[in-house]
Amino acid sequence: MTKERKQPQRRCIGCGERRDKRELIRIVRSPDGEVSIDPTGKKSGRGAYICKSRECLRRALKTNQLARNLSCEIPEGVAETLLLEIEKCEGTCEE
Repeated sequence: MTKERKQPQRRCIGCGERRDKRELIRIVRSPDGEVSIDPTGKKSGRGAYICKSRECLRRALKTNQLARNLSCEIPEGVAETLLLEIEKCEGTCEE
């Protein structure tokens, strides 16, 4: 009998829902201050998780939740890159 592994849970900063870590996109602020998307989930630095939903991203940017979680300002280019990444994955986390 094989034992099923427990999946790590993370909270989306946009909607506040808990989901499996693999269902979310990780955004990381590296120790030198660069903000980027972390597709592997293994980059060092301060991380925040967000659903693959445009509405969650809009809410996180509008309420400044992403900037607060990463303790820095979010460059416009990173917000645009996030939107493109979410559009690629569209529909995978929406109910």
